[in-house]
Amino acid sequence: MRKTIWLLAGLLSAAAFADNAVAPVSNMKVDLQEVVTVGRVRPVDSVSSSGLPSKEALQVFRNNGYVAVIDLRGPGELEGDNEESEVLALGMDYVSLPVAGESAVSFENAEKLDKLLDGFNGPVLVHCASGNRVGALMALRQSMKGADDDLALAVGKAAGLTGLEPVVRDRLAAKP
Repeated sequence: MRKTIWLLAGLLSAAAFADNAVAPVSNMKVDLQEVVTVGRVRPVDSVSSSGLPSKEALQVFRNNGYVAVIDLRGPGELEGDNEESEVLALGMDYVSLPVAGESAVSFENAEKLDKLLDGFNGPVLVHCASGNRVGALMALRQSMKGADDDLALAVGKAAGLTGLEPVVRDRLAAKP
């Protein structure tokens, strides 16, 4: 009886992921308040994504071995911001890769992000104001690496993709 139950459970699990279903994807986007409260953060494939981190959150990332922060906010979003100096003071690298507007959600910018991520030896935080642009580029990046559109979108959503999903779907449909 016990063997039958395990066999049935295994078959049901296999069926759930058959026929182009997307396997669960780990959340890359972190809750910054939770990061500060718990004092721990773990990357997914050496990357975490978020909205705009506080100074306290940046300290937690540093304490957990992160080596860099990639900021996707555009120039108009940086007024009065001192994130770059805060990140550098913590001993991490800071890179600005402005993704301003829907037209900047592109395979070209996804490739730039991919090259940046490959250039670091350690975990990296990638953020914008909310995480939406991060998710958009991560979806396109996943597609560039050969993922089908469903998996690419799942990865994008796990990284923060929300309102830009229609734009990403358009880019995926028109991919080279």
